[in-house]
Amino acid sequence: MIKDSELILNPDGSVYHINLKPENIANDIIFVGDQHRVEKITQHFESIEFTTQKREFKTQTGIYKGKRMTVLSTGIGPDNIDIVMNELDALVNVDLKTRTIKPELTSLNIVRIGTSGSLQADIPVDSFVMSQYGLGLDNMLRSYLIDEVSEKDMEDAFISQTNWDLRKGRPYVISCSKSLEKRIESDKVFKGFTGTAGGFYGPQGRVVRLGIQDPELNNKMDSFNYNGTRMTNLEMETGAIYGLGKLLGHECLSMNAIIANRATGNFSADPYKVVDDLIEYTLNKLAE
Repeated sequence: MIKDSELILNPDGSVYHINLKPENIANDIIFVGDQHRVEKITQHFESIEFTTQKREFKTQTGIYKGKRMTVLSTGIGPDNIDIVMNELDALVNVDLKTRTIKPELTSLNIVRIGTSGSLQADIPVDSFVMSQYGLGLDNMLRSYLIDEVSEKDMEDAFISQTNWDLRKGRPYVISCSKSLEKRIESDKVFKGFTGTAGGFYGPQGRVVRLGIQDPELNNKMDSFNYNGTRMTNLEMETGAIYGLGKLLGHECLSMNAIIANRATGNFSADPYKVVDDLIEYTLNKLAE
C-alpha cells in the first residue's frame, strides 16, 4: 500500500497538485507550459466536459473531431514535470481508494506543444521541430533509476564535445515515443535533438548580472554532432517528460513551434500564428 505521505490526495479524492480524478482525463493528453494556452487549444473543441485549475495546473477535457482529449498546463521546468507526470500516472495506474498499484497498467499518449528557439541556421523561424531526443541538463531525472532508458553513448558524446563540467551533474538523453513520432510526423516537420535546461537565465547561457560557469557552452552545443544528430533547440521540459514517460510506460512526444533563430538572429514576425498553426496541426494528427 502506498503511504498517505507518498501520494497525497485532496479531501475530494483528487490528486494533490493537479486536482484531478481518474474520470477527468482522456488517454490522449496535450501538455502546454502556459495556463493561458490551454484555451487556445480547447477553443477548437466541439465540446468541453470538464475544467479545473489549481496553481499553474489548468486542465480541460473535451471532444475534438469525435476524439476525447485532455489539455493540461504544466508550468515551467523539469520540477513541475516531475509533479505532473507522477500524478497523471497515479490517476490511471494506482487504485486511489485502496492506494495500491493496479495489476494492469495503462499507457497514456502525451504530446507537448511548446515554443522554442532554433540553434541551427537551416531550421527557420515559423517552422515545427519534433524532438526525437531530449537532452536533460537539469539533474531531476537522476533521482530515478534511468540507466535502462537513457542513451549512454549520446550522453558521453555530449559530455566530451562540450567539455561538460560534471560538477553540474551528468546530462541524460532519452528518445521520444516511436509510435507517436510515426503518428505525427510529416514533411512539414523538422526532427531534432532538444536540450532541456533547469533554468532560463544562467542554465541557458544568458548573462544579466551574474557570470556563468561556461560562457562558451551555447556555441559548443550549436556544433554538437553525434552520427549526424545535431542539437536543434533549447527549452525546459522535454527531457524530463521523455524520461518519466519511458520509466512509467507512457508514450511521449514534444512538438516545438520555432519563434526565434539564434544562429541568424531572426525572430518571428507573428509568433502567435506559428503556435496556432502547430496547435491545429497536432490536434488533427491526434484525431486521425
